[in-house]
Amino acid sequence: MVLPLSLSEARTYAAASCFRTGPVGRVGVELEWLVYDAADPLRRVPLDELRSALDVLPAVLPGGGLVTVEPGGQVELSSAPGPDLVACAEATAADLGVLRSAIRTAELRLAGSGLDSDRPPHRVLDTPRYAALEAFYDRFGGPGGRAMMANSASVQVCLDAGHDSDGVTGYRFRWALADALGPVLMAAFANSPAWAGRRTGWRSTRQRFRFGTDPGRSRAPRRSADPRAAWARYALDARVVCVRDEPSGGWAVPDMTFRQWLLGDGPRPATLDDLEFHLGTLFPPVRPRGYLELRMIDAQAGDGWIVPLAVVTALFDDPVAAQTAAALASRRPVRRHAEWLRAARYGLADPQVAAVALGCFEAAGESLARTGAPAAIRAAVADFTDRYPARGRCPADDALVGAHPAEHQPT
Repeated sequence: MVLPLSLSEARTYAAASCFRTGPVGRVGVELEWLVYDAADPLRRVPLDELRSALDVLPAVLPGGGLVTVEPGGQVELSSAPGPDLVACAEATAADLGVLRSAIRTAELRLAGSGLDSDRPPHRVLDTPRYAALEAFYDRFGGPGGRAMMANSASVQVCLDAGHDSDGVTGYRFRWALADALGPVLMAAFANSPAWAGRRTGWRSTRQRFRFGTDPGRSRAPRRSADPRAAWARYALDARVVCVRDEPSGGWAVPDMTFRQWLLGDGPRPATLDDLEFHLGTLFPPVRPRGYLELRMIDAQAGDGWIVPLAVVTALFDDPVAAQTAAALASRRPVRRHAEWLRAARYGLADPQVAAVALGCFEAAGESLARTGAPAAIRAAVADFTDRYPARGRCPADDALVGAHPAEHQPT
């Protein structure tokens, strides 16, 4: 018998499960890739063709990662959690090599960009969950909902939440640092300046679309001295994407928050499984899932994913770099949601954000040298720093050369 969940139980569970405390150091990365037909880039690859290409992958990838297909046919490589940056990077590179070989053999190609700006959004995964999510976005998410589902890609870095302490390795400090540095990282790695074949005036159009969807699940939670309580409020006040009816197989799309469901507004009592599903449908820039999941970084071209992985890990897991990053971030005025939007729109063309980004990238480079990171990783970070933060630029600017100044200068 499945017991209904009370409001008190849901609040307690959401607060306790979001930050699993303990030692820091482990790191994982999720790489989403847009998939194109090498001969006909405007053709969206059918699901059966994509699955046929992936069927040749070994049952266990060399680095222990997992390959899945996203709603629009994007391919996601989720690394196994590594004990440190180097182990994670090496394992991910090994898995990615196998994946790329399979994709090339099928005469397809992977593209590292935050947004597929040429093909109209189309969902190729026909599952009850994604059909319900699409219906939800059509109802509450505006035109960007389908684009986020079918045409977006990101690099997501996952780190330990931290100790149950107030120190630099404590989960409260690390959560606050992620929130403060989030707009800086978003700006530095913005890589989606176009939509429908045209420039949008945003460095990260992916984030513009995401913030334009249901704000209760896409905006950053309010800052608080008690992250657990703040996250529980955020989660329970977010709209429910769908209510699953297991016997009939139907998925309803109601207009209610999870709190309202718990208080009796739903078609049936909510359960712990419903809450777990609901927590997995929340998409703020930083999501606590026991660990910290940083979701604000656009997908990067080629092997550029190594840079956000290395920079984020250095800034969070090296106490010296973490303190430097926190001090740099504190120099900027806190404007909350406007700060996130400005980062998505202007990238590092904002001089204040560019100065913080450069300081953080330099601190990360010093950390990688101090901790003995491989020369290839240090070189990748140094090259990116010289090409982008040191010049007030981000990857999206490579596609904006020659754009009208009004498109890429902050006002």
